[in-house]
Amino acid sequence: MGFRDFSLLFGVCLVWGLNVVITRWVIVEGGINPIFFAAVRFMLIALVLVWLLRRVPKNIGTLFVIAMCMGAGHFAFLFLGLANAEASAASIVGQLGVPMVTLMSMVFLGEKVGWRRGLGIMLAFAGVVLIAFDPEAFSVSIGLVYIAVAAFIASCGSIVMKRITPIPALQLQGWVGVFSFLPLFAASALLEGPLMAQAEGYLSADPLVFAATVFAVLGVSIFGHGGFYVLLKKYDVSLLSPLTLMTPVWGLVFGILLLNEPLTMRLVVGALISLGGILV
Repeated sequence: MGFRDFSLLFGVCLVWGLNVVITRWVIVEGGINPIFFAAVRFMLIALVLVWLLRRVPKNIGTLFVIAMCMGAGHFAFLFLGLANAEASAASIVGQLGVPMVTLMSMVFLGEKVGWRRGLGIMLAFAGVVLIAFDPEAFSVSIGLVYIAVAAFIASCGSIVMKRITPIPALQLQGWVGVFSFLPLFAASALLEGPLMAQAEGYLSADPLVFAATVFAVLGVSIFGHGGFYVLLKKYDVSLLSPLTLMTPVWGLVFGILLLNEPLTMRLVVGALISLGGILV
């Protein structure tokens, strides 16, 4: 991989890692309900990219399923998780999507996984269990459970995506935004309260909340995901996946620096085991 492409991947991972911390701040400190914030994000993505959606793809039904997995479903649970778990730990647990996709590719796509990948999968899950389980209180963090569910839903979307004809990255983002924001607004109204009251709270929130929204739309969805799909067209997943381990590292660093989250020994050991397994 050339220096230019590596710099792009470095920037993408930096943006992704920072996004976890910023989203945690918006939900906890900014006071914005998690599902409502996800709905606003996808609505704005749809508005920004609507000009790319003039033609309806042939596989629009399958695309809707992908959007529900990688858009509405994934981000609803992800943001609920960030409302109940520290960003640093969430960054690590979110990487469970890698071994989950590997397992599901065995079941649904008939791909073979050798002993080395099997060992990596076991290590990845073991590290996450260590992070999520509090032996002193004999409890499991519900926030990290939500993050794990989000990773599973996104993994399902990844498997479905392998069955459709590839479409341009930004066009895919646009359709995901179009299909996702109404279900998310409906879920928010059902679980979080009247939408008008939430909208008033959002519009009167700290200006940093609006800056975070712009960052999520333009920085994460347009630059981050768009840049990564560009790299996917040039390089094998087997090369890119280990390098994306920079993402949880940035999430861990920014969570400690910006949100003053504690760096515990259990988190360090669990992160090393989990990320080591994903690298394997």
